[in-house]
Amino acid sequence: MTTIDSLPPLRDVIATHGLSARKSLGQNFLLDLNLTAKIARQAGDLTGCDVLEIGPGPGGLTRGLLAEGARHVLAIEKDPRCLPALAEIGAAYDGQLTVIEGDALEINPLEHLTPPIRVAANLPYNVGTELLVRWLTPAQWPPFWQSLTLMFQREVAERIVAAPGSKAYGRLALLAQWRADARIVLHLPPEAFTPPPKVSSAVVHLSALAEPRFPADPKILNRVVAAGFNQRRKMLRASLKGIAPDIEDRLQAAGIKPTERAEQVSLEAFCALAREVAKK
Repeated sequence: MTTIDSLPPLRDVIATHGLSARKSLGQNFLLDLNLTAKIARQAGDLTGCDVLEIGPGPGGLTRGLLAEGARHVLAIEKDPRCLPALAEIGAAYDGQLTVIEGDALEINPLEHLTPPIRVAANLPYNVGTELLVRWLTPAQWPPFWQSLTLMFQREVAERIVAAPGSKAYGRLALLAQWRADARIVLHLPPEAFTPPPKVSSAVVHLSALAEPRFPADPKILNRVVAAGFNQRRKMLRASLKGIAPDIEDRLQAAGIKPTERAEQVSLEAFCALAREVAKK
């Protein structure tokens, strides 16, 4: 397959519109349309789904999502230089693409989307983690999304799927695995991008669970996990001493040794600790 639609190759689009990637915006463009279509397929069956995309750039993944059958794509793009290229995609896929210029951290996408909703994005490096945490920690669960298919630096992707005891295990792993099934579905080398970043990338697919794996108050769990991993080398009785004056007793009630470090503690145990901390 040499093309996925009737639009020009992405290199031609970039040349026509003068779209050089900007480091200040965390941009690295994927120009291989076969690859962007492969990423779109990792999001699952898009037929009948609205898809939220952040940072579409010249629209490589946007075209992949539409070619794979997405009912509607909402693309939020901060860089006004990319809007003419995205408008050309909108014209080719009449009525299926909405583009909003702005900062994804400040825009409520739900005003423009109809369930079922999936999120798929080659996230700008400078906002990717913050967006993921927001999507994993809404006030209400289940969330607005069925799944997240997101590209990150490989190091970040490994932190999302990490197991207890590993160097990558931390807050991201706990937040992701508490409420979702998370797995790496694709690895991409630096040379897949223009310009090539200094690190490899990976695509993570997260499927929302109907309910969290273990009961816990989201705010308290987030607070406990953040405090525990803020000082990874300290024993939990030291790193969590600001959480409660009797934190050693609460750790033991949750089945956690006060001398353990955060990276040694399972998700289930952290949830048990959050329940203990919630008690008066």
